[in-house]
Amino acid sequence: MREHPVKRLKAEERKKALLTGITGQDGSYLAELLLENGYEVWGVVRRSSTSPVARIQHLLDRVKVAQGDITDLSSMIRLVEEIQPHEVYNLAAQSFVPASWQQPILTGQATALGVTNMLEAIRFVNKRIRFYQASSSEMFGKAQEVPQTERTAFYPRSPYGVAKLYGHWITVNYRESYGLHASSGILFNHESPRRGLEFVTRKVSHGVARIALGLDEKLALGNLDARRDWGFAGDYVEAMWRMVQADQPCDYVVATGVAHSVRDLVKSAFAHVNLEWERYVEIDPKFVRPAEVEYLVGDATKARDELGWEPSVDFHTLVRMMVDHDLSLLKAQMVGASQSRLDQAASSRQPLS
Repeated sequence: MREHPVKRLKAEERKKALLTGITGQDGSYLAELLLENGYEVWGVVRRSSTSPVARIQHLLDRVKVAQGDITDLSSMIRLVEEIQPHEVYNLAAQSFVPASWQQPILTGQATALGVTNMLEAIRFVNKRIRFYQASSSEMFGKAQEVPQTERTAFYPRSPYGVAKLYGHWITVNYRESYGLHASSGILFNHESPRRGLEFVTRKVSHGVARIALGLDEKLALGNLDARRDWGFAGDYVEAMWRMVQADQPCDYVVATGVAHSVRDLVKSAFAHVNLEWERYVEIDPKFVRPAEVEYLVGDATKARDELGWEPSVDFHTLVRMMVDHDLSLLKAQMVGASQSRLDQAASSRQPLS
């Protein structure tokens, strides 16, 4: 039991929260947390030919969705004026680090300048709105000390890290210049079964599940020696919420304090399905970053002491959770494909080959 349990809001205290990036991993978990606490939750989605709402499909009857684009200031001002939220959580970003080298301008527009647009909208409409900015451990990059704290010097090693650093410092600047209740969570790597397949943790859990089910024979990866502080996304969104509820805005490292290598991740995932990882893993140079970040591990003492936050899911539990999810997902897909073949054979009255 945590020392500071999440407060449950009474009906008459109901707040409105506006989330950018609600369709992402963190957005889906944060929306769930806010709904459990009695919030009216609004999510911002970009207008597109497809609606990428799979992660919040189960919430669509309880959340309100508004179209907007964080790279467009007028769009953000309009949304904040119309919704009049009490709290804004900015999770929107081009968040896949390797893609930031291929799309540095887009990364800068969304991950950096998008933060300014949201802060400007709040400043223009209502300075009493509380703001959360999703900063990242990638800002530390070539880490200047171990572990990293709120006082550690930044040294980003990717366009993504540079863009996140701009978003972080512009949040500090608006807090100090305009008196906004604006906080940044310097979140270390946090994963879940809802993580995208392009991220290494989900690539490993999904790849291991495919190999265990006989669907693949190999898993191609890059640098196995890179070390990260991996936690569970469901834990980390609670830290976001606690920052926004604090009397004074500030910046906090959110981490488990324990680092594991990609090799550790691979070993744990294959061990869960009783396979020897060396037989299946191949190193592919195309998955190695142009400028590698070798070792990130955070010290979340400040978040623990001031917010009463601490992680509840350890590394190996997280890995097992993700592998089990992908095993169930793939088995369901296999059953569906088999049923589809049976249906097609029945409709054509032809025997299965």
